[in-house]
Amino acid sequence: MTNPRIPQSIEQSIAAKQAILDNPDFQSRIQQAAEMITASLRDGGKIHFCGNGGSAADAQHLAAELSGRFYFDRPPLNAEALHCNTSYLTAVGNDYGYDLIFSRLLRGTAKAGDVIVGISTSGNSKNILNAFEVAKEMGVKIIAMTGETGGKMKDFADILLNAASQDTPRIQESHIMIGHIICELVESEMFGR
Repeated sequence: MTNPRIPQSIEQSIAAKQAILDNPDFQSRIQQAAEMITASLRDGGKIHFCGNGGSAADAQHLAAELSGRFYFDRPPLNAEALHCNTSYLTAVGNDYGYDLIFSRLLRGTAKAGDVIVGISTSGNSKNILNAFEVAKEMGVKIIAMTGETGGKMKDFADILLNAASQDTPRIQESHIMIGHIICELVESEMFGR
């Protein structure tokens, strides 16, 4: 007999995504995020992604979809996850504190008109909140991908994409779906397919 937790998990994942499917306002915010990213890239901007743990993996994944390729071969887009340089990460974490790892790098690599995409299931990750504060100072646009409440990140976001769940795995599953949709829209708009 199959463990009942298997179909329960699948049903919960579907329910979180169904909530997005049933919410035209949420879908509009996904489109707005893609348009914001596209506009930045067309103007020579860079897309900065950040997250912790599984959200760091999602940040790196989505940056790679833009900087590498998604559906078809095309020129690379300027996107990077802020946690990928381990020497930087460990030095700044050690010398200044883990809460400053993203904000310090953003201050050194971003410019007005860029976009930062912060991914946090709670919406309360201090290192992302610090990066959002720096982004506001610098004129960097902010997209927050969070769980249902939006956490503290909602107060900084130009666009809030708050998945309709309070369960970390279900939120992360929604985030990667949302991110893939954004990458598809950006790629299509940038390269005419």
